[in-house]
Amino acid sequence: MILWFTIVTLVVAVAGGALGVVLGLAGRRPSDLTVGALALLEALLIAQVVIAIIAPLAGNPPTGSLLEFWVYLVSTVLLPPAAVVWALVERSRWSTVILGIAGLAVAVMVWRMQVIWSVQGA
Repeated sequence: MILWFTIVTLVVAVAGGALGVVLGLAGRRPSDLTVGALALLEALLIAQVVIAIIAPLAGNPPTGSLLEFWVYLVSTVLLPPAAVVWALVERSRWSTVILGIAGLAVAVMVWRMQVIWSVQGA
């Protein structure tokens, strides 16, 4: 993984997550803003999949468990679309909170992937 890309992804995930939680608790329903934040996050996660495929070939192999990293990555890529589908099916203030929680969960998972990739010993 690339550290600066991880930081960008974390910033987008935390900002989108906080936005979703705050707007949801304020009573707002899902909107283009909250769904768009998760769409941007999903685009970054898809780019992370490409990076994770190319990085070992470019001389940046993971130091931790490769299986654990890929389980986190696949789960993380599936989380935003699941939250968006939920928000589109049930358009309530709680759907907006779920969008926010999904963004915050992605932030935690991305940081864990960074730790698996660069800190742990194999």
